[in-house]
Amino acid sequence: MIEESLAELAELARTAGPQVVGSVVQARPVPDSALYIGRGKAKHIAELVDQLEADLVIFDGELSPAQQRNLEDLIPCRIIDRTQLILDIFAQRAETKEGKIQVELAQLDYLLPRLVGHGVTMSRLGGGRGGARRGPGEMKLEVDRRRIRDRISKLKRDLEQVRRHRDVQRKRRISNDVPSAAIVGYTNAGKSSLLNAVADADAFVEDKLFATLDPRSRKVGLPNGQTVICVDTVGFIQKLPHTLIAAFRATLEEAVYADIIILVVDVSSPYFQEHIRVAKDVLHDLGAADKPIITVFNKIDLLADPIIASNIAEHVPESVSVSAATGANINQLLELIARILSSRRERVELVIPQSRSELAAMVQQRGAVLEKRYEDGNIVLVAELDKPIAAQLGEFIKRRHRESEDTSRRRLSAR
Repeated sequence: MIEESLAELAELARTAGPQVVGSVVQARPVPDSALYIGRGKAKHIAELVDQLEADLVIFDGELSPAQQRNLEDLIPCRIIDRTQLILDIFAQRAETKEGKIQVELAQLDYLLPRLVGHGVTMSRLGGGRGGARRGPGEMKLEVDRRRIRDRISKLKRDLEQVRRHRDVQRKRRISNDVPSAAIVGYTNAGKSSLLNAVADADAFVEDKLFATLDPRSRKVGLPNGQTVICVDTVGFIQKLPHTLIAAFRATLEEAVYADIIILVVDVSSPYFQEHIRVAKDVLHDLGAADKPIITVFNKIDLLADPIIASNIAEHVPESVSVSAATGANINQLLELIARILSSRRERVELVIPQSRSELAAMVQQRGAVLEKRYEDGNIVLVAELDKPIAAQLGEFIKRRHRESEDTSRRRLSAR
């Protein structure tokens, strides 16, 4: 577990830009309240910094403001923690206005208590009986804190506008009865590559952590004629900072409101089981754990034997092993999505007067027409429709086929 976390920290550093020249591990039952690590280990790190001419030390945990200051007093270089490193990466990666708002909000939420920590120290330096005197450093920090709080308030208002805009888009999708699927998973699991594979799209792909911050959505046609909107989301990671979860909630809520969740797993990683746990924990925190989930074991092309992934998938309900890079088994994934979404549908036989041909056109556009014929001046359609649409057409329904889901499965398996 320690090795995995350190390897991931090194990959985060590579993504951010720094070159890793060494690592140090200390086993402690609990972090030291003053230094996070022991004083002797801190002095050892200071010696290593001198020997290796390092200018940055990254701690694999979240340092308190006091711990960070104390470490900087002992170690002659800049000290940051895992949270700050992730925030730096997010700041580099954010492209849209929405992404930049969310990153800045998370950064300021992280920075504010650290300014407060410095303010306490400097207010003591100001001295005076009863704290009546206040030094210039303290007054400047109070101004800085006030400015940061004002900026946080503005960013939260801006983010609320983003959330309302997303709500409007979601309601429009719902009113059009277009189902949505949120593509989620551990960072660098291949979510954007999978979106490209299922939608024949060109979402940005890079072999680095957090290559995608800004959500992208694409229409995807399914084998049964249905359309689904697939939304690519920001990746999850161990020890994902709470400030980021809060700031990116507007983006992560795509999973909350999706009809189905596609959980992408890098099956070539030796830690894929832990990655699944982390992803499910985040989904639970978001309130999306009760959604239908398809587990996609991706990157089978990187395995010595792809059968390994198939054997793993056999023990996971509603799962499939694929390679987004080569396209292997993507059709199986699309069929699985269609089958699960078909539970939202029912098969009906409709008798529509030819004078109402616009209704027949709507059925063809928003459903899957299995049979069409003309009888006695009427258009007769056998179609699979989302249940809300079928309800709207109730007066034209001649017969309902309650076995539609089972027959859909047979039709899909026969393809």
